[in-house]
Amino acid sequence: MSTENPTRINKYLSEVGFCSRRKADKLIEAGRVTINGSIPEMGTKVSPEDEVCVDGKPVSEKKDPFVYLAFNKPVGIVCTTDTRVEKDNIIDFINYHKRIFPIGRLDKPSEGLILLTDDGDIVNKILRARNNHDKEYWVKVNRPVTDDFVKKMSSGVPILDTITKKCKVEKTGTYTFKIVLTQGLNRQIRRMCEYLGYEVVQLKRVRIMNIELDLPVGEYRELTKKELRNLNTLISSSRKTADSSEENLTSKKEKPKKFSPKNRKSRGGKS
Repeated sequence: MSTENPTRINKYLSEVGFCSRRKADKLIEAGRVTINGSIPEMGTKVSPEDEVCVDGKPVSEKKDPFVYLAFNKPVGIVCTTDTRVEKDNIIDFINYHKRIFPIGRLDKPSEGLILLTDDGDIVNKILRARNNHDKEYWVKVNRPVTDDFVKKMSSGVPILDTITKKCKVEKTGTYTFKIVLTQGLNRQIRRMCEYLGYEVVQLKRVRIMNIELDLPVGEYRELTKKELRNLNTLISSSRKTADSSEENLTSKKEKPKKFSPKNRKSRGGKS
């Protein structure tokens, strides 16, 4: 590690580009991670002199520049790094010469843009961004798209024991529409359409934040410096907005409105 301070094991695996923190947590829970030969508990910290291994193989600090890829995922490919279980996985399909992992997911029956990297830190920043994390999709359904359908889709639909956030929906053809989400619920668009009596025939993601799909199906490219710079700017502004909102909520909780005897009297209450 580049720091002398102890670091949580999941953060360490993320910072050296081995995997995302979420994936690291799963590896730790499965007992596949060791520190100096011993299986650690969740939250254990490591120092520069410690030897960290995954599946018995030492994990070293990353020396090369991080990789950032945009990929047009075909239908049928699964966004998982578990190549032992899923034969049609995204890692084997791309066959990149360095270890990479996807940022988020895209359903197996869906196609379109997905980002991959070996920078675990940016994965966490993107997944935790609460604003400006727009994901735009082109969708084809089995019935004509009506104004009522567009209104209900954009207003919020009850799925998975919650109501989806308001979103932008625009009819683009008799059977097609585009939708911009800031959520990432499991099979969200398909579930929303199903609730309203529609079936998704084709679903393609065409944009993630400032990154647009401009590749043939099954091909990938590196992000440009401008794309990466703008992406980091959006992530930064999202975190600042989220932090500000949390501070306001905390402030309101810590400073409840006082109700003095004078106020009670003015409201007709007994003093």
